[in-house]
Amino acid sequence: MAEGLLKFLLGRRVFVDSAGVRPGVLDPFTVAVMDEIGIDIARHRPKGFDDLEDQSFDEVISLSPEAHHRAVEMTRMMACEATYWPTFDPSILEGSREARLDAYRQVRDQLTARIKTHFGITPMGDL
Repeated sequence: MAEGLLKFLLGRRVFVDSAGVRPGVLDPFTVAVMDEIGIDIARHRPKGFDDLEDQSFDEVISLSPEAHHRAVEMTRMMACEATYWPTFDPSILEGSREARLDAYRQVRDQLTARIKTHFGITPMGDL
């Protein structure tokens, strides 16, 4: 979700890649809530830290405690900042489809706000 948002908001101005601690399959709820705001991530393929093609980053932003621990370890030998944005994992939520989608929307909207603030993006429309 964060990679899709960053690519949408910053385009080619920055190189963005994402990795998870336990990569799996693309979450259909994530695809759905991103599609609601016009961002198509249906072809995204989740990968792990070991799958990252580039090892040169200016900043690594992690969203979970486990990912942040991994990011700190990874950046010890780099001139790179490790930033932690505690983020709720909506995939753990149980309930109706609509309740689950609402949780994903909240995460999407919180990430959008954090990205805009962190990267100094001024509002230019609905997103």
